[in-house]
Order: sequence, then structure tokens, then C-alpha cells
Amino acid sequence: MQSLHPFHGSIQEYLQEISDPNRYRPDHCPLCHAPDPLRAHGFYCRTLVDVRYDGSIRVRRYLCLLCRRTVSLLPEFVLPYLRFAIRVIALFLVARLLDRRTLRAAVAAFEPGMPYQRGQFWVRRFRERAMHLCAALPGVTAVVPATDFVVRALQMLQATGWISAHRFLFAQLRMHLLGWPRFLIAHGSGVNVSSASSSS
Repeated sequence: MQSLHPFHGSIQEYLQEISDPNRYRPDHCPLCHAPDPLRAHGFYCRTLVDVRYDGSIRVRRYLCLLCRRTVSLLPEFVLPYLRFAIRVIALFLVARLLDRRTLRAAVAAFEPGMPYQRGQFWVRRFRERAMHLCAALPGVTAVVPATDFVVRALQMLQATGWISAHRFLFAQLRMHLLGWPRFLIAHGSGVNVSSASSSS
């Protein structure tokens, strides 16, 4: 399971601070709710592209000794299963959907080497999630008048702050800003679906 690492600094500060396993150690298991602190269980590495960073980061993992499952503390500036940081995705979506720039111009504005097809993927996922975001975000910001759900969701995210909104959506509602991948159910856990046989 992924939880959010309560860290608000730069990526470089995160990389220095993550070495201390006690700093943000969960005091209970979010899965089985055992009231004991979790045991440090190493790291896993993931790639990350941010405005001024392109490389790999470590993500701290903890183990619950009761249910034997692990909890990863994902830093708040990244989205699960996406390589680019929230700031980069936000800059692109605002440039493309609010400022009405072309795909190529929106990409060139902040990440000239990125293929514009990646931006198309973000736009498609965001448009699919916009109505759900508009329904969830009044928990942290006021509803704004807008011509459609996409514009309203973007304006509400801008008013709240993208990382603050992500913190609320992920931690409180298990929502993903751009939607969970197809192989995960809504709360971010794996699911096996068996084929159903029809009876005559």
C-alpha cells in the first residue's frame, strides 16, 4: 500500500532526509490498524522528472509485523504510477487546457525534450477525471463557476494548490489526480477479475 510522505521541501532535501527511518515512521498499520509502529523495510527506487530534476529517487518502505504487508511512503510531489512530478503535469495541463496552447507549444514551454504524445495522455486522463475532481474538491476549496468540468477542476486545483489537492484526494479519498491505472480498483489495490460464464 502507498501512503503519502508528509514532506514539503525540495527533492534534494527529500533525498537527504529519507535516510532517517524514524522521522516519518507510521505509528500504526493503515491496512490492519495494528497500533504498533511499523518496522523499516528498506527502499524501492523509481524514476522522476520534475522541473529541475530528472533522475531516480528512493521511496521508504515499512513492514507491519502483524499482517506482514508493506507500506510505502510516497513523496507528496509525485503521483503513483506516473514518472513526471505533479508540478510538471500541472504546468502542462494549465498551458494546454486553460491557456489553450497547442500540444507542442505546451510541451515546449517547460520540457522541450518530452514527446507531445505524453501530454495527450495526461489531457485524456484529466478530461475523464474532471467531473469526479469537481465533486471531490469542494472538501478543500470553494466551487467556482466555469463553462465545463475541465475548466472548473483546473481552476479549483489552481486555487487549492496541486500538491495540497493531491494530499487531500489521495490520503482522504484514495483518489488519483489522473485516475488509477486499469489494473487497480478505485482505492489503489490490486484486483483479480475472473471471467463470468453466462447461463442459458
